[in-house]
Amino acid sequence: EIQSEMKRVRYRFQFRQVMKSTISTVLVVAALAVLAATIFLPVLRVTGTSMQSSFNSGDILVAWKWTEYEPGDVCCFYYNNKMIIKRVIALGGDIVEIDEDGRVYVNNLMLEEPYVRQYDYGLCDLEFPYEVPFDTLFVLGDNRTSSVDSRSQEFGCIQTADVLGKIFLRVWPANSFEYYGF
Repeated sequence: EIQSEMKRVRYRFQFRQVMKSTISTVLVVAALAVLAATIFLPVLRVTGTSMQSSFNSGDILVAWKWTEYEPGDVCCFYYNNKMIIKRVIALGGDIVEIDEDGRVYVNNLMLEEPYVRQYDYGLCDLEFPYEVPFDTLFVLGDNRTSSVDSRSQEFGCIQTADVLGKIFLRVWPANSFEYYGF
């Protein structure tokens, strides 16, 4: 009976050690996952219609912390305490013009924008030609009729330091899973 009781006590001790180790490992992995998602891989849910044709309300996207952006990239940033996504159209130093039909020209070259379904001048109060200030991005929504973006002086250009990241992955809905690359 003493041998049996010693085995039982030893087993309980080993079981507690394994449980402590497992719980500690799970907590560390969970904390690292939250830290990575918060710092390196912001996850966001699309609301609204300003990026329609490319993204729909309810889509879940993953961004990657990035420091260099090019025209055509979709980036996310905070504006009025909301995470916003818009498409980069021009970089600091570029000259932007938008004609009355809503066609966009950067440095006197008309942009090919296959992601835009309907061109629209939108809520624009800028004087053209407009020079994008250095260290900023001129951003537009893909749904030009409903997007409030850099065409409005109130919204303006986005400081590159304020950009959280570049969208590289759509994870939801599952049938629309898509990788956008870097």
